[in-house]
Amino acid sequence: MTIKNTEAGRIVQDLIRTIHENAAYLSEIDGKIGDGDHGINMNKGFTICEQRLADQEFSLSDGFAVLSRTLMEDIGGSMGPLYGVFFDEMSIACADLQEIGAKDFLVMLQNALAGTQEIGSAKLGDKTLLDTLIPGLEAYSAALDAGKSFQDALKDLQAAAKAGWQSTEGMIAKIGRASRLGERSRGVLDAGATSCYLILNAMADSILRMLAASK
Repeated sequence: MTIKNTEAGRIVQDLIRTIHENAAYLSEIDGKIGDGDHGINMNKGFTICEQRLADQEFSLSDGFAVLSRTLMEDIGGSMGPLYGVFFDEMSIACADLQEIGAKDFLVMLQNALAGTQEIGSAKLGDKTLLDTLIPGLEAYSAALDAGKSFQDALKDLQAAAKAGWQSTEGMIAKIGRASRLGERSRGVLDAGATSCYLILNAMADSILRMLAASK
C-alpha cells in the first residue's frame, strides 16, 4: 500500500498540531537540565510554517521543504538546524515520488538520520534525539525485512521510538549544555529525544490513518 504525495501534506499539518499541543511539555522537560526553551523555539518554527502554508494545497515533499527552511532560518538553538536538515532530507527523498510506499518511507528516514548525524557529533547513548530516531528506524527497517506490512512496520517504529525516548531518562548527557551536569543529568528525559518521539509518532499515526482510508 502507498500514500499519495499530493495528498500527504496533512502529515505536516498533524506535526504542527502535535508541536502546538506539546510545546509547554517540551519546555518543561528542557528546563530541568537545559535552557527551558525547546518547546518555545519548536512551537515558534512550526507556527511560522503553519502561517506560510495557510490557505494552500501542498504535497508532503513541499510541506517538508517549507518546514525545513523555516526551522533552519527562523528558530534559535541547536535543534533548528538539526530538524531543518531532518525535514530537508525527507523532502528531497520523496520530491520526485507520486506514491510513497513502505520502502520509500524507509529511505526518507535513513536520509534524515544521515543528515542529522552529518551536522552533529552525537552518538547513540549520548542522550539526544538519536536515542529515539535510531531505534525507531532500526525497528522499522527490521519489520520490512521480516516481510511485515507498511502498517505493522509503522507500529514497530512507534514502539521502538517510544522505548528509545524513555531510555534517555537513565542516561547521562554527553552533548550540549546538559553535559556539564554529568551525573545530575540522569533521571530526566531528554527534550530533543522527546520532540523526536512526538514527531515520529505523529508521522506514523498520520500515515496509518491515510492507509486505512485508502482501503
